[in-house]
Amino acid sequence: MSDDLADKRRAYVATIRGLYRKERAVGFVACLAGVLLLIWGREVPGAPAWATPTGLLVIGAGWLLFAYVIVRRTRYVRTHPFDPQS
Repeated sequence: MSDDLADKRRAYVATIRGLYRKERAVGFVACLAGVLLLIWGREVPGAPAWATPTGLLVIGAGWLLFAYVIVRRTRYVRTHPFDPQS
């Protein structure tokens, strides 16, 4: 009986982890691109002046996506709590 409950819990956790996977990946890539843009703007002498502020904005957008995913997943968990009977 406990194996069945453990399997259901694993499936529930896997469902939650799978939510908004694309948005998390886009946020991660945005943060990486922003950091690269920021480094390029600060370290390369011939880099344009817009590179540094744009890098900061892209990093901020990536973090906003992460926050969005956290809020949406929290809402999902609150509306769909784990129920071993289902």
